[in-house]
Formats: sequence, C-alpha cells, structure tokens
Amino acid sequence: MSGMIKSLHADFNSVVKAGDIVAVIDPEPFKARRDQAASNLDMSKANVARARTDLAQRKRELDRVKSLVAQQFVSQNDVDVAATNSQAAEAQVNVAGAQVKQAEAALNAAELDLKYTVIRSPVNGIVVARNVEVGQTIAASFATPNLFMIALDLTKMQVDTNVSESDIGGIAEGKEATFTVDAYPGYQFAGTIRQVRLAPINVQNVVTYNVVVNVDNQDLRLKPGMTANVSIVVAQRDTVLKVPNAALRFTPPTAGQADRSILGGKPTKEKGAEQMAGAGRGATALSRTIWKQGPLGELESMQVQTGISDGLATEIVSEGLSEGALVVVGIERPKGDRSASDLPPGFGSGGQRGSSRNRGM
Repeated sequence: MSGMIKSLHADFNSVVKAGDIVAVIDPEPFKARRDQAASNLDMSKANVARARTDLAQRKRELDRVKSLVAQQFVSQNDVDVAATNSQAAEAQVNVAGAQVKQAEAALNAAELDLKYTVIRSPVNGIVVARNVEVGQTIAASFATPNLFMIALDLTKMQVDTNVSESDIGGIAEGKEATFTVDAYPGYQFAGTIRQVRLAPINVQNVVTYNVVVNVDNQDLRLKPGMTANVSIVVAQRDTVLKVPNAALRFTPPTAGQADRSILGGKPTKEKGAEQMAGAGRGATALSRTIWKQGPLGELESMQVQTGISDGLATEIVSEGLSEGALVVVGIERPKGDRSASDLPPGFGSGGQRGSSRNRGM
C-alpha cells in the first residue's frame, strides 16, 4: 500500500488510545480503485445472466433436435452438435460465476485498502517517534514503513543488557539487578531479571547473551533509549574477609632486582621468591598467593583460598590471614633509584647509542 500523507493527528509525546486516528493517507486513488472494482463486479454479474440465457437457449435447441431425429428430419451429427453447444453454454455459466467471485474479492481488497488510508493507533500509549510529514509519499513494497513509534506503558520499562559468556552461568530469572544512567549520576535504579535469552550475540568473536531486566518507572525519570550501566548480583557474602585484587596480581621483583626493592626500608628476602614458586606448584584452582609484610619489613608469601569477587576485592575463605594485616599491592621505589635496565628501550644516557651520536657530529 502506497500513498501520500494527507494529514497527521498525532505528534511527538502525544497520548493516544487504541483506535485513535494518528494519520490519514490521501484516499482519492483508493476510492477510484474501489469504484472500478465495483464496476467490474457489476459487469461480471451481467455476464452470468447472459451466460444463463444462452444456456437456456442451447438446451431448447438440444430438445428440439432430439425430437426431430426420431422422425429422421435431422441427422445424429446435428444432435451431437446441439449437445456440445449446451455443455459449452453450461461451462460458460460456471466461468461467469467464478468471475463474479473474483470481482467480489477484488472489491473487498479495494475497500480494505480504502479503510487502511485512515491509520489508527493499535494500543494505548504515547508517541515517542514520528517518522513522516504531511505531503510525504510512503511506499510499502517489501517492508511496511514505520510511521510512528508508540510506547505501550512508560511506567513499566525494560533494560536490555549484554552479559559475557563467562558470566552468564551465574545469571538466572528473578535475580535482582541495579543500574545507573548518565542522566542521574549517583542514583541507582533497581530491577529484576525477567528473561535470559538463549540466542548468542557474536561481535568480533566476543559472545554475549541478552538479559532483560524489568524496571518500575512510576516517576517517568527513565526515558526510552537511555544507556544503562548494569550490575547483577550473582552471589553475596556478609561479614567476610577480603583483599584488594591488586594483592592477588602482585608479583615480587626477580632475584636480580631484589636488592633494589624496598618495602618499609628493608630489602626483599630471596626466600620469598622460593616460597612463591613452591606455593604456585601446589596451588589449586581457587588457591592464590599473596604477599604480606613480615616482622622486619621483608616480603612473605602466603597461600590463601579465594571466594567470590566483585572485580575490585576478593573474598578470602581460608584461615591464617587476619583482618588488618598489611598485604602488598605494589613496590614504590625511591626517586632516582632506577637503573637503565628498568627503562624502556631508547631511554637513559650513556652506552653505545650515545657514542655513535657523538661520532656522527
């Protein structure tokens, strides 16, 4: 269905009800098609009447020829011809009847197209987008044009979020989720997971899954299309011992750099590296090595069992580490105590590079 927009009865943010007129397409071309279809129907009905009259005449001729053949006034061939003409006339009546049905269907289609020139809202809601203007021609060849976007109920919204395949195992329907939007910094909205869709989304070999979160929006602060940063609670522990994730990532200096490493003014003992190597060989999937400050300021390794993590801190489920203990997250070197081997290639003074430059001058 194609045509020109004659008038618009809804605009952005218009509140509409189901059945309300939102736009009208110029109906004149469709009225002409409707009238033409009606004329074709009348012509088809007239053809039926003519075919029936012809059939009646052919039957009378057949009866007359049959009566004459008994008196041998006509030949049997004349009887056969009359019978054939009668059968042809009967078939023509059936053809004319089928043409009437075809014309009726064409008229119904034309009337339906004329009815569709008045575009009505299918639901109660609010217009959030209008994609047409008065005088614009719309064409629906292979896809229906999108004239309006109507939100059903803005007090109940949903957030579509993508969860990576490594985290989807802890997501389930009914779990709580929180999210923030840039429009309200510092404010946290709450929702409930309604659906975990099974279709994978593969973008540059990164697989994610769409998780739908239902949100109550009674105050209408959330707008369609907002970008949300979603956090989903997959596990929760109360009153636990935790360490920064940086402590789990820390690796002490190598043996060649141990003399230059300083923690609280004390050099790192080499046995720390030996303890780390031994602990690493015996570690399980949840076993990690952390480093803490010893009595004399030296580094001491310790095996711990880790639990859940929020990306910033990780739960410690094993014993041996007490609350308030100092764990190492990095080593700060004194200013000026940085050799050329600690610098990226091309930085620092002296060496073969400096001699070559002097000779070039």
